[in-house]
Amino acid sequence: MDGLGSADILEFGHFRFNRRGRCLLRLDQAGKAALVPLGRTALDVLEMLVAAQGGLVEREEIMKTVWRGKTVEDCNLAVQISNLRDSLGRSRIQTISGRGYRFVVPPSRPNTDVVPRPRLSIVVLPFANLCEDRGQQYFADGITDDLTTDLSRLADMFVISRNTAFTYRDKPVDTKQIGRELGVRYVLEGSVRRSGSQVRVNVQLIDAETDAHLWAERFDRDTDDLFALQNEITSRIAVALDSQLVEAEAARPAEHPDALDYILRGRAAWNSWPIRDNYAEAVRLFEQALTLNPESVEAQSWLAHVLATRVLRRQADAPAADIGRAEELIEQALAASPRSTHAHFVKGQVLRTRQRFEEAIPEFETVIASDPNCASAYANLGWCKFLTGSVEGLIPLQERALRLGPREPFVGILYFRIGLAHLLQSHYEDAIGAFEKARIGYPAQMVDVHAYLAAAYALKGETERAITELAEARHLSRDGRYSSIAGLTAVGYFGVPKIRALFEATFFAGLRKAGMPE
Repeated sequence: MDGLGSADILEFGHFRFNRRGRCLLRLDQAGKAALVPLGRTALDVLEMLVAAQGGLVEREEIMKTVWRGKTVEDCNLAVQISNLRDSLGRSRIQTISGRGYRFVVPPSRPNTDVVPRPRLSIVVLPFANLCEDRGQQYFADGITDDLTTDLSRLADMFVISRNTAFTYRDKPVDTKQIGRELGVRYVLEGSVRRSGSQVRVNVQLIDAETDAHLWAERFDRDTDDLFALQNEITSRIAVALDSQLVEAEAARPAEHPDALDYILRGRAAWNSWPIRDNYAEAVRLFEQALTLNPESVEAQSWLAHVLATRVLRRQADAPAADIGRAEELIEQALAASPRSTHAHFVKGQVLRTRQRFEEAIPEFETVIASDPNCASAYANLGWCKFLTGSVEGLIPLQERALRLGPREPFVGILYFRIGLAHLLQSHYEDAIGAFEKARIGYPAQMVDVHAYLAAAYALKGETERAITELAEARHLSRDGRYSSIAGLTAVGYFGVPKIRALFEATFFAGLRKAGMPE
């Protein structure tokens, strides 16, 4: 983009300077923006030079305006000019000997195309405080701050800084204008209202190019613990936004899709139903991303993610091949990016396919330490700890995952695990309640749900219902595992001896009562 803009946005070369937002962005050829790290003083100098439209700006004028009449050494200006040249290019600022400086304006070009906004780019506007007590503004600001931080942890996400976002506080919201000024595709806005002990938080995700509302949510909570409330709300919003933004980007047409386009489309397919067909589609899309960029850590990690998970969910036609390919991919990803949170998560999943649960535990713990909003990490950490001997910790970690992602597509798994923990502790009524909620799961999981409901109903004394559930499990099973106790133990893993003993005393005992032969 050549030439200079006007008003609050000044554009030159591959740079966009937001005077009101006090930030300078650099855009690459793909349209992805990065914040140029410049201090406030350097930005003040830049603003004067660029606003002069190529004219001379006297040294004394700069010193007087930027340092507001303070007496400072000339070397201070020289330092700021040097910083700007390092960031913009040495030839961008010309020294007029003995007088001052001029900004070299690139030649104008007719019909200049608009620089595309970076994909997965967003600004979190300051949440509005709708409380009568203006002293509650800190709570609204805290949500804004936390959301900005949480979103910045997401892969490939470009998030406008908090300081820039807060320049829009208490100003009319024109999302299209904000999108143009900041160079972002999405705007998140919200409000907080507190009445007595209740807090209501509303949040909306808006497409800054079309002004269309893509997603909205409302949270009503009690304020017994404001800090915990703020943490829960921001975590849930961040988790939901990750999925919503991926779906929105995957739906955008791309004439010449690159590796990131295929990754986003693969992630959207990964979260869709029916899962067997969409797993295959996700694999195809991630393979296409790797074809375009064989070194892409995200493509390697996501392909390994799908391959490992479809093995774990009994959706793989060739499990051994999927596991081998996933192991190869995730080792490549971690070798290139040893601190990748997603790669560590996938490494844990791959280890699960090999039933190496002890080794998987530190992988999921590493993920949580880096991203405390990763619902799947809590869920799988609890599952691995359970299979290595901890029944008591299973329910709290599954419930934590449920709080973070109550609308994630595979919450049925979490309810199933909660039901299992209750069953093994002989809490049959609680187990049945959780298993009934797990009925929202996918077909392969439903086989197990019916079987465990059969055991729970039998142990509770409801034999007829137990027989019905067991018959359904046998009907749905593709491998005949529920034809006998021996057949089930031959294909299933039931944990270390301590856990296996609990299965024997409850699950297997219940199946026998429901009529399953040895």
